[in-house]
Amino acid sequence: MEKKELMYEGKAKKVFSTEDPSLYIQSFKDDATAFNAKKKGTIQNKGIVNNKISSILFQLVEKKGIPTHFVKQLNDRDMLVKKLEIIKVEVTIRNVVAGGMAKMLGLEEGIVLDSPVFEYHYKHDALDDPLINDYHAIAINLATKEELAYIEKTAFTINAMLKDFFAGLGIDLIDFKLEFGRYGDEILLGDEISPDTCRFWEKGTNRKLDKDRFRRDLGGIEETYQEMLAKVTSGAV
Repeated sequence: MEKKELMYEGKAKKVFSTEDPSLYIQSFKDDATAFNAKKKGTIQNKGIVNNKISSILFQLVEKKGIPTHFVKQLNDRDMLVKKLEIIKVEVTIRNVVAGGMAKMLGLEEGIVLDSPVFEYHYKHDALDDPLINDYHAIAINLATKEELAYIEKTAFTINAMLKDFFAGLGIDLIDFKLEFGRYGDEILLGDEISPDTCRFWEKGTNRKLDKDRFRRDLGGIEETYQEMLAKVTSGAV
């Protein structure tokens, strides 16, 4: 399968058409951004790490019966995926107070939530992906009530599965972002699952093992991404 036309370039990936109109190639970049691209930089080999971690995690999710856009990993940076019509509603699941939730509600980071918090964000970079609810999403035709119900149920299932998986690696899954898209009559999990889209803290120390090391200038970014790849790879064996 070969890349044809560049269809889209985002902050972390490029998407190319292929000779099959139902399949795209998703190519992972080393570009790093934070705060909706207000901070920019490069993390060496980030694209390779995120491609490999996402490939493993998509396959774990599919084993739980949740369909994804993942077809196969083509090489270090490229993933063959099903062509989705992306739903412009990003989902965030929060298990521990951190990041945007801490800032928005004036809470201290690290508070373990009594139950996971589910959020919708309007996927719109120029507006900084504002927090919305299902009424907004339905009213402005981002998704149907039935689609949102499926997305919510699926997101909680993924959260439970990933929390258990990472707990076995000595890692707390703090929060993470998911994106979904339409593929014919199906709703599939898309985008990626990686240290770019998840917050991971080392159990017992709360050492950050994700893109917060770039956001907050904590150093050791490349080494931490490689550490996460090694842990995920060992856990999936």
